[in-house]
Amino acid sequence: MAGAGLDRVLLNFRVLLGLSATALLAQLPAGDRARVLASMDASAPRYGELSRQLWEFAEVGYKEERSARLLINDFKANGFRVQEQAGGIPTAFTATWGQGRPVIAILGEFDALPGMSQEPGPRRKAVRANAAGHACGHNLLAAGAAMAAVAVRDHLMEKRLAGTIRFHGTPAEEGGAGKVYLIRAGAFEGADVALMWHPSSSNRGDLATGLAISGGRFRFRGIAAHAAAAPWAGRSALDGAVLMAHAVDMLREHIPPEARLHYIFSNGGAAPNVVPDFAELQLYARHPRMAALDAIWERVRKTALGAALATDTNAGIEIEHSSWEILPNEPLTALADKNLRIVGGVKYTAEEQAFAEELRRSEGLLPAVPGSQETIEPVLTQSSTSTDLGDVSWLMPTIQFSAAAWVPGVSAHTWQATACSGTGIGRKGMAVGAKVLALTALDLFHDSKQVEAARAAFEKKRGGQIYRSRIPEGRKAPLDYRAR
Repeated sequence: MAGAGLDRVLLNFRVLLGLSATALLAQLPAGDRARVLASMDASAPRYGELSRQLWEFAEVGYKEERSARLLINDFKANGFRVQEQAGGIPTAFTATWGQGRPVIAILGEFDALPGMSQEPGPRRKAVRANAAGHACGHNLLAAGAAMAAVAVRDHLMEKRLAGTIRFHGTPAEEGGAGKVYLIRAGAFEGADVALMWHPSSSNRGDLATGLAISGGRFRFRGIAAHAAAAPWAGRSALDGAVLMAHAVDMLREHIPPEARLHYIFSNGGAAPNVVPDFAELQLYARHPRMAALDAIWERVRKTALGAALATDTNAGIEIEHSSWEILPNEPLTALADKNLRIVGGVKYTAEEQAFAEELRRSEGLLPAVPGSQETIEPVLTQSSTSTDLGDVSWLMPTIQFSAAAWVPGVSAHTWQATACSGTGIGRKGMAVGAKVLALTALDLFHDSKQVEAARAAFEKKRGGQIYRSRIPEGRKAPLDYRAR
């Protein structure tokens, strides 16, 4: 981007976000930026292959043994100091290079989703029936983040700049609250800023808070009996779970409309001719603010207790995971948006365009403008998703932005997202995300005032509120939560 055009972008963001005149002026010199981007173009094929290996592994939360090992070996080969089993979690790790401040953390996720196996093609076809798949693109997220961390290392070493780059390998984002348990273990201590990108069908910065979430298992226990010969002797745990679900559905009318409640029956008994003595309902509750979610969760808890009372069963409640909403950071988001506009979007080859057009004929795609993967969208301000990155954002200035690794209209947690995440389309989006991560981190290394501005915005936004996880103290990471 020409200098005058870049100045206009910076001015627009100072006006839009109310930043000080100095907050965005200093940046990575243009010559250095060009060399960083050229070196990343050279390394993109190798990290693209790494992303494909992660896609093929497709390991679920806390079971990402091969995925973590692949990433750890790459960081060791690039001279990083690696702490394995960070926080006592087998698949978590921290890779560090350099010393001194600032300490910039780049976060990577690499867990897949159960039941989302899909070939890298435009028609639905599982690689293996009922197997896991990278329907949230975490294979691209991790590989791109690693690519960025190594590029930052290369520049720091070349310029002999002070500072530390850290990569946090964070498992089990999908419902396992991996980052929350890492926070409790002190894994993020000492970091000044946390940066992350995420695959999407668009390129954009993100100022959305998302939704705070609490999720748990509601276990009902009754008395087994022959369902035909002596049903009066039994007390149906399934009746308790079903009655709770009905009460939850009635509750929806009486909670704020921005809240979300969704559940499944994860255990409904063993056989129809046996009165079930055990049943389990798994439920997530969400709201844009954790304080409001606390009150909603208490009402959900009462539906379980009331259902148990009505069915003469017992209800046990386990909070399995919980994450706060994201605390947005305007200065860091402005930096990421500026760098997105420097890097630009994704251009498809004729073959990729044909893939995109055929995929767009599949069911379930959201409305989208074909070709929008080439543009940079306005900064996102609203979102209905949840992530354990939210908890990190209450500890330090944190951002997440998106890059177009999926065909326009594809949403996360779909077979189409799994397909795109294993293709060249996904790898092109990964390269955009990696480059923006690296440039944003290097802007911070080149100008400590950027870090100070991010910190000041963080403290103002937090407003003295104290972070406390809703997962009970002393609870260990649920390493088997996907096997239950």
